[in-house]
Amino acid sequence: MPERIYLDWNATTPLRPEAREAMAAAWELSGNPSSVHAEGRQARRLVEDSRARVADAVGAPPRNLVFTSGGTEANALALTPGLRRGSGHQVQRLLVSAIEHASVLSGGRFPAGAIEQIGVTRSGLLDLDRLRTLLAGGPPALVSVMLANNETGAIQPVGEAAELTHQAGGLLHVDAIQAMGKIPFDINALGADLVTLSAHKIGGPKGVGSLILADGVLGFEPSLRGGGQELGRRAGTENVAGIAGFGAAASAAMSTLDQDAARLKALRSQLERGLRRITGVIVFSDEVPRLPNTVLFTVPGLRAETAVIGFDLAGIAVSSGSACSSGKVQPSHVLEAMGFSPDLAQGAVRLSLGWSTTSRDIDRCLEAWLKLAGTLLKGSDETLLERF
Repeated sequence: MPERIYLDWNATTPLRPEAREAMAAAWELSGNPSSVHAEGRQARRLVEDSRARVADAVGAPPRNLVFTSGGTEANALALTPGLRRGSGHQVQRLLVSAIEHASVLSGGRFPAGAIEQIGVTRSGLLDLDRLRTLLAGGPPALVSVMLANNETGAIQPVGEAAELTHQAGGLLHVDAIQAMGKIPFDINALGADLVTLSAHKIGGPKGVGSLILADGVLGFEPSLRGGGQELGRRAGTENVAGIAGFGAAASAAMSTLDQDAARLKALRSQLERGLRRITGVIVFSDEVPRLPNTVLFTVPGLRAETAVIGFDLAGIAVSSGSACSSGKVQPSHVLEAMGFSPDLAQGAVRLSLGWSTTSRDIDRCLEAWLKLAGTLLKGSDETLLERF
């Protein structure tokens, strides 16, 4: 059997060797980071060193970074009514782009009646005119816009959104989870007031994330109260090994970011040329800036769930652009927000590449795709097993 190929890096990444080594060393520590004895101080140093590494990756002061159990908790913490900048007014409502992750679309701690969605263009970019209108239609708002979409890879106009938001007296939250390690960014250059990150998207362990607050952001309320860890912003004994892995992964990802981005962009071009050998292939958001590793595509008539199974049988891990809930595949909310029909939205397949992806992997993927397309686009799912 040929070695399997992993092309689902936007879902999660393999653990980097640097992260594995850092975690193994952390597991040898016996102290609690809150203890004052030597063992505790040793664990505390490791946590603070990792905090500095993650914060440095996005140009933030380490003191402003709060470690969490992952990206979902970080997003929920960020979406807090009552936040403000300095002596400014508190935010009273939440505006979220229609293509956000479910943990943002759910609204965090805002009541449902205080949440409104901002539409996107056909290309998958935030509709800035709609944002401007919504901001003018009520009290100060917290605006939440992801830096790069996890399905299409489209990089959002965060700088413009920040300018509009601040002019209206609001604050901006940026979910940068999918962008970290793929494109360079700086919290200050973005104009973001809050930024969320996740370790397992950059080669760190699952179950660790972070929320970063910009200087001057006030009114933050923790959702977990207890021992006063994380300067009182998130109670609970720190996940020392996970945090160590996050810090090591952040340093490793940033050290090769430019080289990886250039190489992945070339592989993405190779992949898209091959996909388009099948007539009618649509690559979503291909006319706007995208993450260098991401391709979301379909062909009219394609059933994504069947295609994903076909790729899997061929030894290739990919994902559907659809969200799976209770075993039922739903059309992609991202593509529906972009104005595509449910049939197209339910037929999207995402291929996402990473640091170990090779040109040979792309060739094997395209070979499998040509075989799959010859079967699936004829509507003969029953022959799928026979083709592999």
